[in-house]
Amino acid sequence: MKQVNYAKESKGSVKMNSPIKIVLDYILNSFTIAEIEIRKLKHDPTELLTRAVQPVLWLLIFGQAFSRIRAIPTGNVNYQTFMAPGILAQSMMFISIFYGLSIIWDKDQGILQKLIAMPVPRAAFVTGKAFGAGVRAISQVIIILFLAFLLRLDIKWSILNVIMSILTIVLGAAFFSSLSMALAAIVKSRERFMGIGQVITMPLFFASNAIYPIQIMPHWLQIVARINPLSYVVELLRGYLINGSVSQAGFSWMILIAATVIIQIISAILYPHIVT
Repeated sequence: MKQVNYAKESKGSVKMNSPIKIVLDYILNSFTIAEIEIRKLKHDPTELLTRAVQPVLWLLIFGQAFSRIRAIPTGNVNYQTFMAPGILAQSMMFISIFYGLSIIWDKDQGILQKLIAMPVPRAAFVTGKAFGAGVRAISQVIIILFLAFLLRLDIKWSILNVIMSILTIVLGAAFFSSLSMALAAIVKSRERFMGIGQVITMPLFFASNAIYPIQIMPHWLQIVARINPLSYVVELLRGYLINGSVSQAGFSWMILIAATVIIQIISAILYPHIVT
């Protein structure tokens, strides 16, 4: 009788722990896919440096030139310092938004078909690749912050602020890479994807608070900026790196997390169709 009760309790405990096991398996599978993506950097580590050229030019040339213009209301902050978080967010977005191009390449090479055949949930593929994009974006954090140090920009150099900035970049990369994967599943060709990627990146960048405050925008553009996820990434980065704190950090994090979860679900639904 005791054995029967013990068996029932054990069976009940398995059922009770099954949701936890599902979550753990999902996380482990995501990390497995992320590890595969990170290993690709070993074959071409120069990619990280070449992708850093554009944001460095923005910060050095555009930033120094527009620092001489007093019409941009940045408060007591130097314009080059003001735009540094925006250029960091731009670099993250440009890396992540073209992440779907590698998926199309894997499909054309027959690699993606083998990956999808693995006993891994489709959503874990999306999450894992999003983590991989986040790791790539972290390299841009290091490069931009090192450049900011050389330029002696007024950055709040605290460990907590740098860590929170890195987490912000990882979450932003997860959103834009998931958006990129959804687009890749729809267009399915490199040429079309490149065209769409170029069409959406610059409007997202200029319709945000990356290089100028939202307050000086026309009213219609302010509305666009308020619903642009990149604006919330810049808001958090600017708060952590320049102001030392973010006035509405909870709201910004909530928006980014909600947007990332939604686009991850959409990408997970569309992801298997890329091979068809």
